[in-house]
Amino acid sequence: MVISVSGDAPAEVLRLLADPARAAIVDALAAGPACTCHLVEDLGLSQPNVSNHLRALRHAGVVKAEPYGRYTYYHLNADALDAAAAHFSELAARARATSDNRREC
Repeated sequence: MVISVSGDAPAEVLRLLADPARAAIVDALAAGPACTCHLVEDLGLSQPNVSNHLRALRHAGVVKAEPYGRYTYYHLNADALDAAAAHFSELAARARATSDNRREC
């Protein structure tokens, strides 16, 4: 899997969450930390598939990994999600404020 980072964190988060499997992983991790085996069982995805998606999410800063004994637990980085949500809220506010500003052709 090739991971591209655009340099625009909110756009990267949106791109990552557009994938249904990654969105399901993020949704599952919202309930609390989990290891790969939990996510495989809960989501019905293969272990390599879950690991690849977790790697992409970690690379973008959406998920953090925490070693715990023989296992690694993954949890959401709430700050990254808050930053992306704030960016999109700001875009929505700008769109509302400028919705009547039609440019002439």
